[in-house]
Amino acid sequence: MRLSKARIRMYRSIRDTGEFEIENGKTILVGPNEAGKTVILQALQQLNKPNDIGGFEALRDYPRSEYDDIKRGVVDPAKVTVVEGCFTPEQGDFEGLPSGYEDCTYVLGRNLDNSAWHRIDGGPTAPTYGALVKDLTRLCAHVEARKQSEEPAPSAALAGVTTDWTDSTIVNGERAGKLKDWLESVLPLIDEASEAEEKRYDNLRAACKVGEDRAAALKHLEKRVPLFVLFNNYFRVRPRIHLAHLAQRVASGVLDDEEYDYGNVCLLKLLGFTAQELADIGNTPQPNAGDAVALKTYKDNLDSRGYQLNAASVKLTQEIVSVWNPNPDRPEADRLRIQADGQYLKVVVEDELGVEIELDQRSEGFQWLVSFFVVFFAEAAEKHKNAILLLDEPGLHLHGLKQRDFRETISRLAAKNQTLYTTHSPLSTAIKN
Repeated sequence: MRLSKARIRMYRSIRDTGEFEIENGKTILVGPNEAGKTVILQALQQLNKPNDIGGFEALRDYPRSEYDDIKRGVVDPAKVTVVEGCFTPEQGDFEGLPSGYEDCTYVLGRNLDNSAWHRIDGGPTAPTYGALVKDLTRLCAHVEARKQSEEPAPSAALAGVTTDWTDSTIVNGERAGKLKDWLESVLPLIDEASEAEEKRYDNLRAACKVGEDRAAALKHLEKRVPLFVLFNNYFRVRPRIHLAHLAQRVASGVLDDEEYDYGNVCLLKLLGFTAQELADIGNTPQPNAGDAVALKTYKDNLDSRGYQLNAASVKLTQEIVSVWNPNPDRPEADRLRIQADGQYLKVVVEDELGVEIELDQRSEGFQWLVSFFVVFFAEAAEKHKNAILLLDEPGLHLHGLKQRDFRETISRLAAKNQTLYTTHSPLSTAIKN
C-alpha cells in the first residue's frame, strides 16, 4: 500500500500539522533547522515501526507545556491520536481483498499510549442494527409461529445475539458472524411458500455478508501496512568493530557510542550473529589435530561465519551499486567486503586490483549509503519490499555539487520504495519525480 496522506498532532514541538499529502515516489520536507522536520519522520515511523524501536512516551513526547494536563487526568493518552495515515491499496494488495474495496482508503492511527485504531473509507457500507431490526423482528415472529413446542425459542436466541446492540451499532465482524449463525439456525423454520420471508432472509444474509467482508477487508489491509524505516544521518557503521567491547555494551544496555553503535548492531543483525557469538568464535582456540570432533566443530563455526559474511557482502554490494549507480571509472563501483579477524569485524572496499581500503576512507556519500542499507535491511528484514523510507537529512555533509549528484540516488531509492526525506538544503529541492 502507498501512504497518501498523513497528520500529526500533539507530538513534541508539533501541535497539529493538518492533513498533508504524500507523493507516490518522493516527498521532500524542506525547512530550516529546528522547524520540526525530524519530528514528523519520527512520528510517522510509529504507524508501523520495526520491532526494536520504542513507542511513544507521554512524558517525553507530549508537548512539554501541556504535560500537566496528563498528570492531572484532564487528557487521556488513550484518546490522543498522535499520528494518522491514509493508505491507498495497490495491485499487489488486491489478492485476498473482498470485492468492492479496490478503491477504498485504509486509515490507521496511533495514540499516545501506543494503542492503534483503524477504519476503511469507501467500499460497501456495513449495516446498522437499526436498519435490520424490523426485518429481524418480522422474521423472528414468522419462525416462532412455526417452531415445534420442544424447540428453543428463536426470539430468545436472537435476544442473546443482539444484547446491548442499539440502532447505531454497526453489524460487522463478530456481530455479523453471530447474526449469520442465528439466521442459519432458523432457516429450516421458514415457510418455503412465503416469498416475502424467503426474500427477507436472503436480504438479511446479504447484509451479514457485507459486515463480514468489511471486517475481513480491515484485517487484510492491516497486514499490508508498509513498515516504516527511519534512517538518521548520524547512524554509521564503524569500519573496524571490536566485538567483545560491543558485546559488553549491548549486554549492559548502554550503547555509549551513539554515532556508531546502532549501525554496528544493525550490521550484526544483518549478518545473523550477535556481537557475543562472533566474539566467542574469535576467542575459540584451535583444538588439537587429534581431536576430530572438536576440530570439525571449530571449522564448522568458522565456515558458517565466513559464508554469512560473504553472503551479506554480496547482497550489500549488489543493492548499493544498483542504487548508487556509480561511474565504473570511480572506486565507488568496487566490491564491499565484511571480514572477521579474531575480535575485530572490518568493513572494507576492495578495488579491481584486490586492494582493500577501509570504509571510512571512501567518500562521505558512499559511507552514508553503505550505512543506510545496513540499517534498512536489518530493520526491515524480509519486509523491505513493502517498506516506506524515512530519510533524515540524507547526505547532509556532502559538498553542494555532490548533493546535486545525490539527487539521482534518491530517485532510484524511490523507484522501489516510497520515500520521504528532510532537508534544509535548497540544492535538494530540485529533485525531479
